Amino acid sequence: MLIYVLAYAVSLICSRMALYELSGFLLIITAIFLFCKEWTRVGRMLNLRGLFALSFVGGEGLSALKLSKLQVDWSMKTWLAFFLVFVCFWYAFYWENGHRKKRKKEKLVLVEDREKKWVIGIILVTAFSLLGFIVEAVVLGFIPFFLVGVPHAYSIFHISGVHYFTVSCVLVPAMGMLYFFDHPKKYQLSVVLCMGIALCIPILCVSRSQFIFAIMAAIFVVVIKKKSGHSRVMLVGFLILLPIYIILTIARSHNVAYLNSIFEMKRSWPIFISQPYIYIANNYDNFDVLVKSLPAHSYGIRMLFPVWGLTGLKFLCPWLVHFPLYVNKPELTTLTIIYDAYYDFGLLGVMLFGAVLGCFTSFIEGRVRDNQNPISILFYVQLMLYMGLSFFTTWFSNPATWFYFIVTAILYQFMKVKKRGESNDIRKDEAVSQ
Repeated sequence: MLIYVLAYAVSLICSRMALYELSGFLLIITAIFLFCKEWTRVGRMLNLRGLFALSFVGGEGLSALKLSKLQVDWSMKTWLAFFLVFVCFWYAFYWENGHRKKRKKEKLVLVEDREKKWVIGIILVTAFSLLGFIVEAVVLGFIPFFLVGVPHAYSIFHISGVHYFTVSCVLVPAMGMLYFFDHPKKYQLSVVLCMGIALCIPILCVSRSQFIFAIMAAIFVVVIKKKSGHSRVMLVGFLILLPIYIILTIARSHNVAYLNSIFEMKRSWPIFISQPYIYIANNYDNFDVLVKSLPAHSYGIRMLFPVWGLTGLKFLCPWLVHFPLYVNKPELTTLTIIYDAYYDFGLLGVMLFGAVLGCFTSFIEGRVRDNQNPISILFYVQLMLYMGLSFFTTWFSNPATWFYFIVTAILYQFMKVKKRGESNDIRKDEAVSQ
């Protein structure tokens, strides 16, 4: 952490001196160092704290390079917010890990219908997702993939309440990979079919983020379950993602000229560099716009949006969700994970959010390690995605995130196999004695 503090201070000074390249590279190198340090400490390449360090600090470093004309010098409060959330997260993770009581591993037993229940869960999630997609397509009268010349078709392909079920398809590929690792291949055709349907839905919705979520979740499962070959798995995943991402970009009517007009890069960069750069870096600049422009805090209302959305209260009290979005360009609306925390409570909210997130991720990492229910891994890979894409959006004030958690919790209970208790053993003993 001392290295991070020193590097951060030097990066801030360099930025103030307009040495943006040096400022950014310092943070990027620090992020890689912290990631490698956690990799060595834990013994696993993918772990929650290492991923958060790589994505959040590394993303901040990319943004500090200021390769776009949209990017301006951050305020001191912005620099302080980015620093505080990471420090609070880091130390809270350590604190929870040190104070956690050791738990005995759950002694779960595999029963005959375990595989069948697993497949039923996969089929049900796929069926509800497909049904939601069909309902939206019929009611709205279009499928985004087949619309031409409509850049934001996905944004209007949405029916409140129904869309949560539609996008739950992103869980299916990860569930399918878990099935292939943990079970015989008796129902493999059904599982492969469900995985195919689940991957087609975000493509038809032209949702790049949902498709990336589905593929990355499946990749994370493979990396967790395999003892070697992680680099090859990541490479294969990238090779799958790249062509589909390009196809979806074209399907969204986003040509190169249109994108370059939005990104306003200082130099002429290939689109495969400028697009991911802006989608990562500009989120930090949007946060800076919030810090500089916010007239008053919302005191918890923003981060409670999942409650307003999932309960329908947003329809009864529209003012609960009508808050302006402070961004530097209307077309670039992605945000960092701490955007709503600052919106609600300022720097105090950012610190509290970082501390809670650190404790929560440490707790989950410990529980998953000691849990034999395979659905616990599904929950874990979701958190890995949120940590690995912490630069992208306010995951924990997004109703879809909590809907995925609810679906995962239901699946966890459905798959839970109780320990063969003493009562059953006593009955067996009594039967034998009689």
